[in-house]
Amino acid sequence: MQRALHRLTASDAQLDAEQLQSDSDRAGAEAVSRCCQGEQVRIAGRLKSVVYTPRETAPTLEAELWDGSGTVLLIWLGRRRIGGIEPGRQLLVKGRLTTRDNKPVIYNPWYELQAQPT
Repeated sequence: MQRALHRLTASDAQLDAEQLQSDSDRAGAEAVSRCCQGEQVRIAGRLKSVVYTPRETAPTLEAELWDGSGTVLLIWLGRRRIGGIEPGRQLLVKGRLTTRDNKPVIYNPWYELQAQPT
């Protein structure tokens, strides 16, 4: 009964965040909000944005991954495009967490594309 009431009163964004956190737990991933700089992390979530950034030294592909608790910026150096890396796609990533401009970042993460929900 309480769960049904929660689903009726919660916003769509809140329900989406809770679902993503649940999916992340099932994947055995850590919540972005609980990860610390310098740790080797495993994070599951949904890509909010993907941007190609041309640079003088090397091009970069940057993607923002949201897991319901927070976001982490994924940066692939020397890449213009990666098949399957597109907004709305679910990913599981692994890598060492660092920060850039006080935001969590993983450079050149290992990634696994997750099945699209039906």
